[in-house]
Amino acid sequence: MTRRGRKGKGTKWLKHYSSAQSILIVGDGDFSFSMALATAFGSGANLALICKYTEAESNVMELKIMGATVLHGVNAKKMKSHTYLKTRQFDRIVFNFPHAGFKAKDYKEVQMVNLHKVLVKGFLANARCLLHPYGEIHISHKIGYPYDEWNLEQLASESSLTMIKKVRFQKQDYPGYNQKRGDGAKCNRSFPLGACCTFKFCIESEEPEDETPLVCLVAALANVNLSQSHRNYVTV
Repeated sequence: MTRRGRKGKGTKWLKHYSSAQSILIVGDGDFSFSMALATAFGSGANLALICKYTEAESNVMELKIMGATVLHGVNAKKMKSHTYLKTRQFDRIVFNFPHAGFKAKDYKEVQMVNLHKVLVKGFLANARCLLHPYGEIHISHKIGYPYDEWNLEQLASESSLTMIKKVRFQKQDYPGYNQKRGDGAKCNRSFPLGACCTFKFCIESEEPEDETPLVCLVAALANVNLSQSHRNYVTV
């Protein structure tokens, strides 16, 4: 039987995601996005997380109670080689508002954009290797200047990924979700979202499945460890 077309009795949904999907979540600052999914599904199987934010510890405890597994020191740009991840594939791999951390004030805007692009490019190249056939990679991202300069579609194409859909991201769709700053003294504070979208990618020449995978698995990566300025910024 193919994976396509199986809704499954009792499957629970939250926006684009269901309890029947294996989901890898990258960059969930205080794990509130992971909590939103786990709460909606009634399960948080194989969630990996650790973070410096004030709400993270309580969320980690809740996620463990719901069946989460914690992974430490995972680098989003090298995660395909991680001992736990390299033997697994996921139906959805999610990175909300990727950010490479803040640099010195004398860094020019173009330099910061390039740092962010390096992060996203590395993430996409690794995520592609962890994706189930007909699975999807989702990046939620602000739109408009300078965010459009990241050119997500081009970065994805360099990893043989193609964009299949671009939909509006609305925070209220994920009750309890709190977007957090990537770094600095104000890292525990939220940042204004403004206009933003979820970009959906799949492997080139593969049609996306009908949002109906088999295995129930919610995951989160913690501690991206991309650099000293971007630690503790990933969930699985």
